[in-house]
Amino acid sequence: MAASTETKLLHIQRHIRAFVDFPREGIVFRDICPILKDPAALSAVIDLFEEHVRRNHQHVDLIAGLDARGFLFGPLLAQRLGVGFVQVRKKGKLPGPTASVAYELEYGKAEAEIQKDAVAPGQKVLIIDDLLATGGTLYAACELLKTLQAEILECVVIIELKELRGADRLQPHAVFSLLQF
Repeated sequence: MAASTETKLLHIQRHIRAFVDFPREGIVFRDICPILKDPAALSAVIDLFEEHVRRNHQHVDLIAGLDARGFLFGPLLAQRLGVGFVQVRKKGKLPGPTASVAYELEYGKAEAEIQKDAVAPGQKVLIIDDLLATGGTLYAACELLKTLQAEILECVVIIELKELRGADRLQPHAVFSLLQF
C-alpha cells in the first residue's frame, strides 16, 4: 500500500536539516542534502509533486528548473510526467543565443538566462526549485519565460519560508510548496 501524503511529508521533513547562522548571522539555512541521500525521501518529493501537478494541471509541456537545485528535482518530475525539461541558469553558463534578466538578491545582484529556443510561444511551463525565500530567483525565471511567451502554470518548491513573503512577489503566478517554515 502506498504511503499517505502526510506520511510522505513527515518523511521529507525529517530529512531537512536546519543550520542556524548560515551563511551569515540571523539566517536559518534549510538543507535539503539529506533528501538526496535517501531514496525514499527523494521519491516522496517527486511523488507529491507529481500528484499535485496531475490534480491541478490538465496539460504541461515543460518543466523549467532553476540553477542549481531545480536541476535535481526538475528532470525527475519531467520524466514522471512524460514532458521535457529546460534549464534557467546563471549568466554565462548556456551556449547559443540566450535571453537574460537581472534581478536583486538579499545580498546583491545576479543575472539569469535561458536559451532562446528552450520554450516555444504558448507552451505551458511549470517552474521548479528547492526553496522559495524572497522570490528573487523565481521572479527572474518568470520574467525570462514571459519574454519567450510561455504560459507559466505555477512555481513549485519543496520549502517555502513564509515570513519572507516570496509568494507575494510572484503574483499573479501561483506557488505550491510541500513544506512551509
